[in-house]
Amino acid sequence: MEEPSAEQLLEEKSGQSYWDTRYKDKTAVWDIGEVSPPLRSYIDKIEDKNLHILIPGCGNTYEAEYLLQQGFKQVTVIDIAPTLVEKLKDKFAGNIHIQIILGDFFTQQGQYDLILEQTFFCALPPRMRPHYAAKMHSLLKQGGKLAGVLFNCSFEGGPPFGAYQEEYEALFKEAFHFNVMEPCRNSIAPRANNELMFELKKNAEVLVQRYVFKGITCNGCKQTVTDKFSAIEGVLNVCMSGDFSEVLIVSKKEIALLELQSSIAYDARYSISKAD
Repeated sequence: MEEPSAEQLLEEKSGQSYWDTRYKDKTAVWDIGEVSPPLRSYIDKIEDKNLHILIPGCGNTYEAEYLLQQGFKQVTVIDIAPTLVEKLKDKFAGNIHIQIILGDFFTQQGQYDLILEQTFFCALPPRMRPHYAAKMHSLLKQGGKLAGVLFNCSFEGGPPFGAYQEEYEALFKEAFHFNVMEPCRNSIAPRANNELMFELKKNAEVLVQRYVFKGITCNGCKQTVTDKFSAIEGVLNVCMSGDFSEVLIVSKKEIALLELQSSIAYDARYSISKAD
């Protein structure tokens, strides 16, 4: 029998079955049993209790529980694991201020004032990071914010999948205004010096588009293609996934697909198309 590829193994670790098994077996090892101190401090500073708040990849969602305790009235959580979601529906039964959704975050619709990030980004395969940035931008209202905690370190294997501040800055550049991105001062001891607190505000004056790319096989080629796209008039930022399969383009105006295709026509191996 043929051994599964690294890509196949990675896909298995990002699917519904993988996460549902984790919650059935109670092996969600990132669960600290309470709202993380940096997020608690952030929530404590929010005055408007009527904000529409979304928590993706919510897990046991201590954050949502804390929001409700503090009087927030419009909280939505979403997770892909059926076992977990059933547990949450039982836990919050009768509470009209929380909506609990079983589903894929990347198909979620709606508009939110605030999206809270807590160990969702690091659960996703790195190739999905452009999709994450684009989806967050689309779900936020004008002036909406994406905020929370990100790992500022690397891990072997994964999930979790780590990253560093410069990688986040490259991913979110121009699509968001950086209000805060700094080391957490009150992380739990095991995560001390390895977390970033951040708050990003949606830049509603730009277009954020995601594309499927084929043909690149090395980082040098990736940089050349990135430079080609960046040179197109109106393009503000270009970020390609680590496996070269997706490109995020932030621009002042709609960039014609033909113009993108023309800029990479020097290599017949390359192709670009609009992502679904």
